[in-house]
Amino acid sequence: MNLMFIGGVSGGVFLILGLLSFIFFVLWVITIVNAVQSNFKDPNMKLIWILIILFGNFLGMVLYWIIAPGQKKNDFNQFNHLK
Repeated sequence: MNLMFIGGVSGGVFLILGLLSFIFFVLWVITIVNAVQSNFKDPNMKLIWILIILFGNFLGMVLYWIIAPGQKKNDFNQFNHLK
């Protein structure tokens, strides 16, 4: 059995799929860390988003980056220097 040709699929395909899987995993972890560190307007939204990311995989990750920014607290205050 040739290790470079398994079941009709070349080793390059496995390499590309492995690389894409690794990139997806890194982005998924970054998304979870961002959700944990974020301040949401509603305190329950943090838990809800973490569950959506965990169980939604790729779709949950994409939905988080599209929808969640509008649900976060705006920590920037233009009058901070006056305090």
